[in-house]
Amino acid sequence: MSTSTKSASPPGIQGPPEPDPPPPPSARVPWRRALRRDWQLYSLALLPLLFFLVFRYLPMLGNVIAFRRFQPGGSIFGEQWVGLRYIEMFLSDPTFWQVFRNTLWIGGLTLVFCFPIPIVLALLLNEVRRRSLKRFVQSVSYLPHFLSMVIVAGITMQMLATDGAVNHVLGWFGHDPIRFIQEPEWFRTIYVGSEIWQTAGWGTILYLAALTTIDEDLYEAARIDGANRWQQIWHVTLPGIRPTMITLLILNIGTFLAVGFEKVLLLYNALTYPTADVISTYVYRTGVESSSFSYAAAIGLFEAIIGLVLITSANQLSRRTVGTSLW
Repeated sequence: MSTSTKSASPPGIQGPPEPDPPPPPSARVPWRRALRRDWQLYSLALLPLLFFLVFRYLPMLGNVIAFRRFQPGGSIFGEQWVGLRYIEMFLSDPTFWQVFRNTLWIGGLTLVFCFPIPIVLALLLNEVRRRSLKRFVQSVSYLPHFLSMVIVAGITMQMLATDGAVNHVLGWFGHDPIRFIQEPEWFRTIYVGSEIWQTAGWGTILYLAALTTIDEDLYEAARIDGANRWQQIWHVTLPGIRPTMITLLILNIGTFLAVGFEKVLLLYNALTYPTADVISTYVYRTGVESSSFSYAAAIGLFEAIIGLVLITSANQLSRRTVGTSLW
């Protein structure tokens, strides 16, 4: 007598109910319906999009005058096609290469000093347990960011003037006054120092926000394993904020050649041109003051291409080495 592997239910007794079939995947909402439904949210992006369209994308059409002869009062796209003439002009101009070297120096020093200092400051603030002291340090360090660039340059020049506070302090130690503003060898130090003072506090905001996302259980596990505070920072804190660090580093590399135009323009003078003149100020003097718009457009296009290559290369390198990238 054969036995069945599936026993039948006795008459009159219902078996367990069959599970409901999974619901069908929801259809994708058409973009027009989503726009009508959430038009208030999409309207918030209207002004930023218009800003980038008017001030970022439309001006790209003006790059054509780097290859055309432009005359004020004529066509905005130039009068005559000249090819690579203006590019060959600045590539063979020794003044441009001096300006290019100055840009590399100032941009490199700014990246080396201004990038890690907010990280260090954020780590130090994260270790402060007194909330009142932490808020006071944050407020004091954030304040310079909200000052106008003209005010920052004015404070810097007043502090470093021949009869300024710095020279008064040097006089107490028997040192002769130093003409900081007129000496070319001091300009890079002045620029980088003022940049650190102005941006270090504001740069800690993103890192402090990233520190709040680190799981406290990781610190507890590290303490159980016998890690001291420095080892916890090295093995837990820094890896936790590494994506933020890499993202900001890539963005800083992309703007490597775009050294602060306003601050350099306000701080430099004819005596400090050998070390202070950068590509942005050189383009300003060439295009606006000398009315060589096509020549200035060629230099600006060259700077933009270098920046695009730098940010793309840094993104690819970061993706292959640490697995974090912008895109």
